[in-house]
Amino acid sequence: MTLKICVAQLNFVVGDMAGNAQKIIDCANAAYQDGARLVLTPELSLCGYAAEDLFLRPSFIQACDDALKTVSAALSGLKGLHVVVGHPSGGDERTRSVSVQRRFNMASVVCEGQVVASYAKRELPNYQVFDERRYFVVGDKPCVFEVAGTKVGLLICEDAWFDAPAADAKAAGAELLAVINASPFHVGKGDEREQAMRSRVQATGLPLIYAHLVGGQDEVVFEGRSFALNADGALAARAPSFEATSFVVTVARGNDLPQGQEVAPVQIGQTSSSRSAFNLHLTGKVAEDGSLEADLWHALVLGVRDYIGKNGFPSVLLGLSGGIDSALVLAIAVDALGADKVRTVMMPSPYTAEISWVDARDMAQRMGVRYDEVSIVAEFEAFLRSLKADFEGTQLDTTEENIQARIRGTLLMALSNKFGSIVLTTGNKSEMATGYCTLYGDMAGGFAVIKDVAKTLVFKLARWRNAHDPYGTGSQPIPERIITRPPSAELRPDQTDQDSLPPYEVLDEIVSRFMENDQSSEDIIGAGFARADVEKVTRLIRINEYKRRQSPVGIRVTHRSFGKDWRYPITNKFRA
Repeated sequence: MTLKICVAQLNFVVGDMAGNAQKIIDCANAAYQDGARLVLTPELSLCGYAAEDLFLRPSFIQACDDALKTVSAALSGLKGLHVVVGHPSGGDERTRSVSVQRRFNMASVVCEGQVVASYAKRELPNYQVFDERRYFVVGDKPCVFEVAGTKVGLLICEDAWFDAPAADAKAAGAELLAVINASPFHVGKGDEREQAMRSRVQATGLPLIYAHLVGGQDEVVFEGRSFALNADGALAARAPSFEATSFVVTVARGNDLPQGQEVAPVQIGQTSSSRSAFNLHLTGKVAEDGSLEADLWHALVLGVRDYIGKNGFPSVLLGLSGGIDSALVLAIAVDALGADKVRTVMMPSPYTAEISWVDARDMAQRMGVRYDEVSIVAEFEAFLRSLKADFEGTQLDTTEENIQARIRGTLLMALSNKFGSIVLTTGNKSEMATGYCTLYGDMAGGFAVIKDVAKTLVFKLARWRNAHDPYGTGSQPIPERIITRPPSAELRPDQTDQDSLPPYEVLDEIVSRFMENDQSSEDIIGAGFARADVEKVTRLIRINEYKRRQSPVGIRVTHRSFGKDWRYPITNKFRA
C-alpha cells in the first residue's frame, strides 16, 4: 500500500486566522481528492510565523484555538485524512492569562473532526531572528501517529537539528519523520537545511519529509523549497523555491514499489524500526536549485510583494537618481508589483549630472513606470538663504549635502501622504553599515528593499537581472552605463563614493568579517587588510548605530542583517 503525502507549502498571513484556516481547508480538500491521506502544514501555520508579542495576548491564543476547531470541523467528513496543523497553544485556561508557563509551539494532527495527536516543540531557538523562549516553554514527549499503515514521527523545525527529538520518535516506533518548519531564508540556507536533515536521516535510519513555509513577513522571507529524503540520505523530492504550491510525496513499501525500483539494503546492526524505515521509499518531483543571484532576486521580489500586499498599500514610490541602487530597487519593485503600481520621481539638484537625467529617464521608460521630474534647486537655495546668517563664516560641508537629501525625503513623503503610496528607500548594506546615508533624507521611507544587500552584490544582481527575465517584463531593465559608472551621491561637484570610503570590494569584505561573522579588527588586519581601512570601517559601523535604529525595516537575505540579528547598544564605550 502506498501513502500520498501533501505538503501545504503555502503563504500564510500573521494574525489572519480565518484566512489561514481557509487556505488549509482548501488545500486539504484538493489533496484528498487527489488521493493524499496526510497533509503537512508549516510551523504555526494557523497564525503565521512569527506573531511575536501577539503570542502574549490571551485573545490571540483563543482565536488560534477557534481556528483549529474550524479546520477540524470542515474536514470531518474526509475519511482517513490526517492534517498536521501548526499553532500556538495556551494549555490550561487557568494559567493562560497569568504566565508563559503553559504556552507551547504546537502541532496538532486532525482526523475526522478530532485532534488525534499533538506535539509540543522541544528545541526553542533563541538566536539570530528567533526569540521563541520569550513566548513558549519546551515540550518533552515524542509524537508518533499512524496513517495508512505508516507510523509518522512529528517534529517542529529546530527539533530536527538536534539528536534527541528524532531519536525519541524512532524509539516510539516512527518509520518516517515529518518535520514542519518556518525557517527564514538567507543566502545558502537551503543547502544548509538539506545537509542538516541528511545528517538526521543518517543518524536515525528514517526517511524524512521537510515541510516549509513560503512568503514574506516584515524583514524575513521564507522560500519554501520543501523536500524529502530517503532513508539512505538521497534526495527524493524537492518543491520549487519562492512559490506557494501543494507539494506531493509518495511513500511506498518495498513490496509496493514500481517495477525496477529497489530500496536501500538493510545494514548490519539496524533495529527493526530502521529496517522497516529502509523498506519505505519516497518519490516525487525534484525542482532545480537556483543560483545565488537568482535566489536573492526572488527573495527580494517576494519580500516586496508580500510587505506591500499584506499591509494593504496600493502602490509604491521611489526616488530615481540615475544611480545603481535606485535602478535595482525599481527593477525589483516592477517584478514584484507590476509597472502600474510603481511611480518614480527624479529630483535633480545643482550637482546632478546630465547623464543621471538621461539614465533615469531611460530606466523608467524601459520599465514602463510613471516618471516625474521635480527640481529641488529652488528649495535648496531657499534653505541656504534661511540659514545664511547662522552659517556665516563656515565652509561648505556635509551639512549642505544633507539638506539636499532631506528635501528629497520630504517631497517623497509628501507624495506618499497625499496618494497613499509607500516610499521604498534605496540604501544598501554598505551604506547602512558606514552611515553613508542621510537621516530624514534618503533614509526616509517605509520599506528598505536592499538594506541587507552589500554594494558589490548590488552590481552582481543588476547584471543577473539584465541577463534574465524571470517575470516576463520583456526588457533588459538597467542601462549599462548605470552599472559601469562610478557610484556617486551627487551632492557636491565631481563627488564619488570612493572619496569617503574604501573601494567597495574592500569595504564589503571588512563589513562581512566584522559585522556578519564577529571577527576582531586584528584578525581582519591579519588577513591582509590595511589597518587604516579596518579601523575606519569598524569605527563607522560603531558610531552610526543611532542612524540604523531609525531606518525602515528591510528584507533580510544574509545570516546577519541590521535588524533583529544585530542588537548593539547605541550608548556604548566598549572598544575591542
